Amino acid sequence: MNWDDARVFLAVEREKTLRGAGRALNIDQATVGRRIAALEHALRATLFLRTSEGYALTTAGEVALRSAEKIEHFAHELVRQTQGTDTRLAGDVRVTSTDLIAFEFLLPAIERLHALHPEVRVLLDTSTRMLNLAKREADIAVRSVRPDNPDLVARRIARWPMALFASSAYLERHGKPVAGCAFAGHDLVLWAANRSPTLAGEPIHAGRIVSTFNSSLMLLTAVKAGLGIGELPIHLAEHDGLVQIWPEPARGAVYEVWLVTHQDLRHTARIAAMIDGIVSAFENHATHTK
Repeated sequence: MNWDDARVFLAVEREKTLRGAGRALNIDQATVGRRIAALEHALRATLFLRTSEGYALTTAGEVALRSAEKIEHFAHELVRQTQGTDTRLAGDVRVTSTDLIAFEFLLPAIERLHALHPEVRVLLDTSTRMLNLAKREADIAVRSVRPDNPDLVARRIARWPMALFASSAYLERHGKPVAGCAFAGHDLVLWAANRSPTLAGEPIHAGRIVSTFNSSLMLLTAVKAGLGIGELPIHLAEHDGLVQIWPEPARGAVYEVWLVTHQDLRHTARIAAMIDGIVSAFENHATHTK
């Protein structure tokens, strides 16, 4: 099994359909089907069962999966270690983060990097999917969760307490909520992943949930637009002129920001330059908001 065959095989196993695999590999569905058929012929084994739920591995396919994943691991390691010796300030840097962090911090970092090193191109991904740095889906991640992979180097670059905020216009219309009243008579905007029946430690059953968001930028924007009360990092909310509802952050909630890269890539010149730009953007933002 060569690496190109392994890539196709792994894509079908992960996407469960030929169309999904083709989309992931940027090739057409028919080509994926031909490559899988040729691989099965070469191995003299059936690797997939075609089911109503998609392509499922056979016993032989499960054996092949272990070998294919080893090939993938060594291929990524080869590229990372080779790139780790690259001293050129040119080429692509793939960065993944949330849209809010990208808007507030990464765009200024990209602007700074371009001014200093115009031959470096930043490929920024702000989707909600957590990209895998070990598999080279990204070179740098700016995340709110510290990874536990020992091959990744993580540096905390921000630590912001959280609190409830509303716009001045909202407070003029509705006033401030009374602690202990479960937001009676108030509108709320929530993070979609919040499964708790509370907001900043206060029950929300008497409030009206206007909307939920899977985008931190949209949640901040909704509070700014006066749609309702939301829980936000104090540093960012005050920077945007929002009003803190209660004087102290409830339950000690903290929003941390971690800058993450693979240890094989941290000395690559263009990646190190982007990291410096991101750190500088956070430092400048903190200075200008004091």
